[in-house]
Amino acid sequence: MAVNLPDTHGDAGTGPAPAAGADPGDPGSPGTLGSTPGTPGAPGAPGGGRAAARRARTGKAARPARAGGSKVRRPGRRHRPWWIEIPAMAAVGLVVALLIKTCLFQVFTIPSGSMENTLRIGDRVGVNKFAPLTGWEPKPGEPVVFKDPGGWLPPQPIDGNPVTRALGSGLGFVGLVPPKDDNYLVKRVIATGGQTVQCSGTTLTVNGAKVAEPYLHPGDDSCAGLDFGPVTVPQGYVWVEGDHRSDSADSRYHQRGPGGGAVPVDNVVGPVSAVVWPLNHVDWFGWVGN
Repeated sequence: MAVNLPDTHGDAGTGPAPAAGADPGDPGSPGTLGSTPGTPGAPGAPGGGRAAARRARTGKAARPARAGGSKVRRPGRRHRPWWIEIPAMAAVGLVVALLIKTCLFQVFTIPSGSMENTLRIGDRVGVNKFAPLTGWEPKPGEPVVFKDPGGWLPPQPIDGNPVTRALGSGLGFVGLVPPKDDNYLVKRVIATGGQTVQCSGTTLTVNGAKVAEPYLHPGDDSCAGLDFGPVTVPQGYVWVEGDHRSDSADSRYHQRGPGGGAVPVDNVVGPVSAVVWPLNHVDWFGWVGN
């Protein structure tokens, strides 16, 4: 004899049989077996059915739960220790400074008053070293820095401290400080190779034409009491003089030396483009110092 047992609500695996004609997949049909309400991701849970349907459409699997609420670390850039990063950054900085000094600009300190008032004692000037690499050649009127062609400067004092001397030489080599061990001068180009220069009385001429010199130190004239010429500048050389004409031992005073007082173009470092220090005398002369 068959006995009909009543449904037990605690039994999750049993339930009333579906009615005839009802769709087993229809949640609204009587007797349909559904998930327990409130279970995440279950079709009967609020929003769970929509999330499951969305994952089914996109083909994405549900994210696994994180044990203990811990965050999953993503692989990233590994940080190097400071004792590796700091020397590496310093090395990169020195390389950049060396490239700038070699190919772009180099700073020099003005040691005398021979170019006053254009350049003053203690000024630091930026010399354009990129211009010669692009075909620039010195032209009359341009202030330039050049290496002593021989006998223009007295022997430079040598630092007696070997540590500071080595440090200064190293920093000067990479361009972080002005060079001290090399003999460099700054003057203004008056004439170039093949031109004839002459000074008489107060008048300076190049190829017979008077040269206007608005940059001269107040109280000076073009000759400053020293007549010379006519002198024809050799090819590949430049004739240079200081703006403070009465306080400048320039080409006029070295006519018995190599080049007859003229400076080889190969000795020219580049044109003075700017005064970069001190701040109250900062000035820009142009890309090639006109």
